[in-house]
Amino acid sequence: MTFIRHKVNSRVVQDLKKRSTIGIIFYIVLSIIVTCADGFYSRHLFASLVFFFSNLGICVFRLVHLVIARKMGEPYEIVNRGIFYVSVVITALVWGCMLAYVEILNNEHVTQLMMNVCICGLSAGGVVAFIPDRRLAILFNLAMLMPATTALLVNRLNPPLTIMICLFSVYLVLIAIRGNKEYWNALENEYLLEVKSEEMTRLSNTDALTGLSNRRHFNEVLEREWKRSGRNQSLLSLIILDIDYFKKINDTYGHQVGDEYLHKIAETLVAVFKRDSDIVARYGGEEFAVLLVDSDVEQAIHLAQTAIRSIAVITIDHQGQKVCTTISAGVNCRIPDHNTVSDSIILGADKALYAAKERGRNQVVFFG
Repeated sequence: MTFIRHKVNSRVVQDLKKRSTIGIIFYIVLSIIVTCADGFYSRHLFASLVFFFSNLGICVFRLVHLVIARKMGEPYEIVNRGIFYVSVVITALVWGCMLAYVEILNNEHVTQLMMNVCICGLSAGGVVAFIPDRRLAILFNLAMLMPATTALLVNRLNPPLTIMICLFSVYLVLIAIRGNKEYWNALENEYLLEVKSEEMTRLSNTDALTGLSNRRHFNEVLEREWKRSGRNQSLLSLIILDIDYFKKINDTYGHQVGDEYLHKIAETLVAVFKRDSDIVARYGGEEFAVLLVDSDVEQAIHLAQTAIRSIAVITIDHQGQKVCTTISAGVNCRIPDHNTVSDSIILGADKALYAAKERGRNQVVFFG
């Protein structure tokens, strides 16, 4: 079992979108607050308008894309994932470029302080939101912080602030790496737990010797299909098969040969009853049961006869001797109603099987 860590599957992408959606509204609200506080927009109208409408445009685009991507579905998953990633990076660049612009202005201390506070919160929140994809988290961080760092370095302004931004960026990168590892470890553990749970369920429903469904699981399926067929008024068919003289095989050749013969019969039954809806089970020691959904009487009898002919030619070599026997089958078909229970179809198939044994074995009897 291989868990592909490097591939961001559809679940992780959806997780990324859910984590980041709420932040989209904050980008718009904060851009209004920053540009309106201390009258910044009146002194730098063009920059304020570009910043606000860039924020508004990319945020509206992201919200619309979330709706469209959900309707487009899995065939366009890779394209939508790319669009989502690019839109996230553009969002970060809009804020990063605005911070770079504000940092090099003179006498705009209030706006610079507010932008720095906003950038710290948004970059930290973004990195946490995008932790499922380490690359996106780091790229978001760099797109938001590096434009200001570059502007400060080029203009040789405020070295302490430049160092602080760089250290903060490094810190966020480390947070992204560690958080991503923890996220994927948790996801992997959840995946392994689901697989283990499915495996335990499968084992609890399976006969260990033959690999067929066991009697408990068969009865559960029968009860479910009985109710479904009753609602739809559709035909349900049950075949019970019993190996002829199986005790003689065990007594003569030993239980190991008997177990091998049971396994051969199980393989044959699976080959005969091969529809996805067909349920084949080991119902008892040498008894098997087959449940056929939406099969008519003729088809059920034909399949039972095919199974008997196929089993009759099975042989096992044991110390130079050919071990073989036959099997008998009883068939019962019912359309369930409110006055009957699922046990009634079992009782009818059992009676038909008993009649097949009484008539000489190696044959099919239908209970009508």
